[in-house]
Amino acid sequence: MTTVNTGVQPTAGLPPASQASLASADFNMFLKLLTTQMQNQDPLDPMDTSEYTQQLVQYSQVEQSMQQTGALRDILSRLSAAEMAQASGFIGREAEFDTNVAGLSAKPAEWAYSLPREATSITAVIADETGRTVATKVLEAGKDGRFVWDGALQPSGAAPHGLYSLALKAVDASGNSIPANVRSVGVVDSVTSASGSVMIGVNGAQIPASALIGVATRREP
Repeated sequence: MTTVNTGVQPTAGLPPASQASLASADFNMFLKLLTTQMQNQDPLDPMDTSEYTQQLVQYSQVEQSMQQTGALRDILSRLSAAEMAQASGFIGREAEFDTNVAGLSAKPAEWAYSLPREATSITAVIADETGRTVATKVLEAGKDGRFVWDGALQPSGAAPHGLYSLALKAVDASGNSIPANVRSVGVVDSVTSASGSVMIGVNGAQIPASALIGVATRREP
């Protein structure tokens, strides 16, 4: 599973636990500096009245921020637990995901596809995680269908277990290319939580629950 992060952050590259520790240290240092500065002024006769007022406002804002952060963290934790409990009901059922990546294990990789119009020629192109094409297969002409790949390679051999993507090359009777909508299909075997996101396990692939587009009773290909 690959995690993509955008933006440059001061704590980039550190694990979440280290980032949280560093943020906490910076926050505590700020409070110590602010408290020390306030303690060394006479509240009845401060060196700078406006500055002292600003310090009080800052202190209040920081306290409110702490309370809000704690409340949000609690809400997110509850939401994640509720989503996992709901997603656990998908285990053992067939799910369809908005991704062309499927897992290959002891069970074959499987996809569903649809075309906006009839195709006279459809070729399935399977690629590994590096994007290298490992297999191709001519499919029946038509509009919608399913493709199941057991990992067989030509002229012989079998692909190792892992993640594979499917692309379709489809053309109509006039020889024009037809765009294909490809979805990963498989039986849900696990539900986990990673970095606050619910992940659904299907045949060795960990797919975000946000990519789920359908659940149904398992049907044999």
